[in-house]
Amino acid sequence: MSEQATAAGFHPGELSVQRKAGLEDEAARLEGMLAPAHLSRGAEGFLAQREFAAVTARAGDGTLWTAPLLGPAGFLEGFDTTLVVHTRPADGDPLHELPAGQPAGLLAVEFATRRRLRVNGTVVAVGEGGFFLDVEQAYGNCPSYIQQRRLAIDPVRQPAHVERSDALTGAYRELIRRADTFLLGTTHPTRGADTSHKGGEPGFVRVDGADLWWPDYAGNNMFNSLGNIASDPEASLLFVDFTTGSALQLTGTATLEWVTPGTAGEDDSTGRRVRFHPEQVISQTGLALHSSGVVPSPHNPHVTG
Repeated sequence: MSEQATAAGFHPGELSVQRKAGLEDEAARLEGMLAPAHLSRGAEGFLAQREFAAVTARAGDGTLWTAPLLGPAGFLEGFDTTLVVHTRPADGDPLHELPAGQPAGLLAVEFATRRRLRVNGTVVAVGEGGFFLDVEQAYGNCPSYIQQRRLAIDPVRQPAHVERSDALTGAYRELIRRADTFLLGTTHPTRGADTSHKGGEPGFVRVDGADLWWPDYAGNNMFNSLGNIASDPEASLLFVDFTTGSALQLTGTATLEWVTPGTAGEDDSTGRRVRFHPEQVISQTGLALHSSGVVPSPHNPHVTG
């Protein structure tokens, strides 16, 4: 087991956010979920049926990215403390040549039933057909804010068209404004990488000049992502257009902002929002997935402007 897993419980960044939010007691009841873990039979079964996941890790130049992982059921194969991922990010993706020996955070999502499972650990080996993850944390999250949709994965992957930029173009901004879902990648100096799901009504992610920001909705009160951001501002975002099979990946820095509840844009009145400044942007088209129809989560707060 790697050094990232030697400390159990919440790290100081998570504790500081819990304290400021006044939710320490609620979070403490869930602390056992973060202990060094193995994949239960239920987790192994859930992973074995998934066709979509996302992974957060560093590219060869050390930059943090979050990448989509697609494949037929069975491409995620768990064995106690090992997760075998029988695929890699597409050619041209910054994580296609995923370096071994580093922390990675993987999130598997079943949109049809609004279920998700986090698996964090260390990439111990990488091959042409995929990679091995030494599991250090594995736990599920609630179904809130997951939009219900049925994905179809094309078994024949077409070459993706990849474009790189250092700024948000008009087309990228429009994709973000339409989005009801994105994946957030964060990292911590000793606890490693993490991928989390964020969802809401289209428009819940605001485009503000060169930046993006979104209100933090009420969740499990552990504040894994916000705690990481409080400790290390590096972050990455992945937006997927499930209708067209395109994706937008961003890497940059994130800041947790505390505002007065009821301020414009405080959709859920938590008094928390995250501001993200992108430094690099990658657009992919031709991802081997599509979805028809979407049922919004009943928990989505109304976008207030």
